Amino acid sequence: MTNLILAALAALVVGIVIGVLVGRSGQGQTLRQRRAEQQIEELRSEFTRYQAQVNEHFMESAHLLRRFNDAYRDVNQHMARGANRLCNDEDWMEELQQETSKKRLEEVREDAPAEPPRDYAPKTDPEAKGTLAEDFGLDKEKKASQA
Repeated sequence: MTNLILAALAALVVGIVIGVLVGRSGQGQTLRQRRAEQQIEELRSEFTRYQAQVNEHFMESAHLLRRFNDAYRDVNQHMARGANRLCNDEDWMEELQQETSKKRLEEVREDAPAEPPRDYAPKTDPEAKGTLAEDFGLDKEKKASQA
């Protein structure tokens, strides 16, 4: 009977040792998992802060650009009012109107669809040989003398 009790005690000690080893290895994995989750959470919060900084930067840039545009418009209007009030020269006013009409025409031309550049010259006669033909631009006499 003592042998049986000793075997049971030995099995109990071996079981406790195995349980402690398994428990420690499991704790190592959970510890690593907790560290990884903590790092992920830190990266998430850092990314959120970065997004907030980017949003703040672009909002402030938009505000500053709006103020700049407003100031430019105010200066432009001030200069136009001053020119109208201070310059009574008829020749100058006529020249200004011509320049304005030229700019309007240029704007209209710019709005028209642009034709892409051609890599060939258009034919004047539909039956004429094109510029990509082998004998384009060669006289018949020159051809005969070269042959």
